[in-house]
Amino acid sequence: LSGCDSGFGQATARHLDIMGFRVFASVLDLQSPGAQELRQSCSPRLTLLQMDLTKTDDIQRVLQHIQAHTNSTGLWGLVNNAGFNDTIADAELSPLGKFRTCMEVNFFGSLELTKGLLPLLRSAGGRIVTVSSPAGDMPFPCLAAYGASKAALSLLMDTFRSELQPWGIKVSLILPGYYKTGTTCDPAFWNLQKQQLLASLPQELLQAYGEDYVEEINQQFIQFMKVAVEDLSAVVNSITDGLLAANPAVRYYPGQGLGIMYFIHRYLPYFVRDLFLKGFFINPKLPRALRREHHNDAKKA
Repeated sequence: LSGCDSGFGQATARHLDIMGFRVFASVLDLQSPGAQELRQSCSPRLTLLQMDLTKTDDIQRVLQHIQAHTNSTGLWGLVNNAGFNDTIADAELSPLGKFRTCMEVNFFGSLELTKGLLPLLRSAGGRIVTVSSPAGDMPFPCLAAYGASKAALSLLMDTFRSELQPWGIKVSLILPGYYKTGTTCDPAFWNLQKQQLLASLPQELLQAYGEDYVEEINQQFIQFMKVAVEDLSAVVNSITDGLLAANPAVRYYPGQGLGIMYFIHRYLPYFVRDLFLKGFFINPKLPRALRREHHNDAKKA
């Protein structure tokens, strides 16, 4: 179970431990408050492992540990939960490195871990449950780097689902709504990210969009995250069902408002979906270069 420092991973690790399972829980930092909490609240069956999904050495070390402890039994379930995003901005304003980091953690890290554990999963005829995002299915404003990585992850897992059927492995995707997890609801974190983004932008882009444009996006996102759900049980229950149900769903949609969102996405014109996503999530103001007052200023000059 990857990404157990906080959020869904931490809550799921605790839940599976209470149910009596042997849990291997990976954390980015063994000394993090979340890791300490798991140490205190869980049974000795739970093993905490340090793993950064961008580091092959970390992944290999975890694979070796799990192999050594499950060789005789095989591995029943893998939960790809670790996810990363630290950019809220238009694709044009998001540095290329941010796209790469999202792909490294959310896609390549999960791919490497899954491939490494497949021999053990095949021998048990086990399960793969992966936490993706509705942002991988729809173009949420200002989430291109994160959304693109989750789109790649969702497609990869769909492919695994079809390819691993003969082995008796069942593969499920979890597409949660808006929950309070990790740094997602910390305004100080997002304000720092915004400052770093503004400092890194080329002058021409800053002129075209305007600093107030980036400020406004950030404010709207922080407002949006205030209504995020604190009770993670719907997601934990979906992950658990994916691991244990005789016939798990291919996709789980825990969270409010996803039914209407997917209905609009599938059955209504694109412009309706785009309007809905802006109204629901972030509706950026016009970039500075497109505003009437800017044009008037330019004419006077």
